[in-house]
Amino acid sequence: MNHTGRNVRAFIRKLVILFTLPLIAGCSGALEEPTATPIPSPTPSYIARNADWTPIIEDVDGTEMVEVPPGCFPMGNEDGRRDEKPVTQVCIDYTFWIDRTEVTNQAFGQTGNATGDLQPRENLTWFEARDFCTARGSRLPTEAEWEYSARGPDGLVYPWGNELVDDLLVFERNSGNQTASVGSKPEGASWVGAVDMAGNVWEWVSSLYEPYPYNATDGREDLTDNTGQRVYRGGTGSYIDFAAGMMIRFRAAPDTRDWFVGFRCARTTLPDS
Repeated sequence: MNHTGRNVRAFIRKLVILFTLPLIAGCSGALEEPTATPIPSPTPSYIARNADWTPIIEDVDGTEMVEVPPGCFPMGNEDGRRDEKPVTQVCIDYTFWIDRTEVTNQAFGQTGNATGDLQPRENLTWFEARDFCTARGSRLPTEAEWEYSARGPDGLVYPWGNELVDDLLVFERNSGNQTASVGSKPEGASWVGAVDMAGNVWEWVSSLYEPYPYNATDGREDLTDNTGQRVYRGGTGSYIDFAAGMMIRFRAAPDTRDWFVGFRCARTTLPDS
């Protein structure tokens, strides 16, 4: 066989192998494609510092709400009262929204102790606050959500920083012993853009009053408990211990009414999202 013939036969063998291998692989599985490595589910992108977040305001069916991103913060106060200890790192691993202002008389459709349309609706029970938020497609914020919205990852003492500034809130030194229209101190907004989280009125939250450390799964978020005391928060807002900042917490029976306790709503998802 001459040199040319050998070359032709070698070329034919290559062609046979080239077209036969896929058929063999399809029958035997010997050359199957490697299994793709599963892509892990994305983890929340936590905000590390208050300054890393720019406030975002959404109009939700006529109510301004601010976005609160996932993050961790030191909840509590080692220098505070016994029920503010121990300080623990609490993480919010989801985005939620909270009202930019306290719910007003106008929004509620009925006045409390103060009669101005834009004054916070107070003198109402925890049940009434809960039911209003539910009817609006929202809910009361948990105690952790409320404090996180006020203090942020930096764990500030006040929404604006760590020093009390009288001009940034409505409280006993400047209130004339009455509430003011919501948002009257815009420079005192928290890192997410929520106003009056210090000052004006205290605010009901969803949580039952239980010792710290906060644990959302230990029963304190049971909304069907109609007898346990519920927490209200607001730091310097009710003319009591105004130097305590955002960590101070009080409680009352859910059917209690006080002229200095109002509320704001929160929600985990927006409509049509």
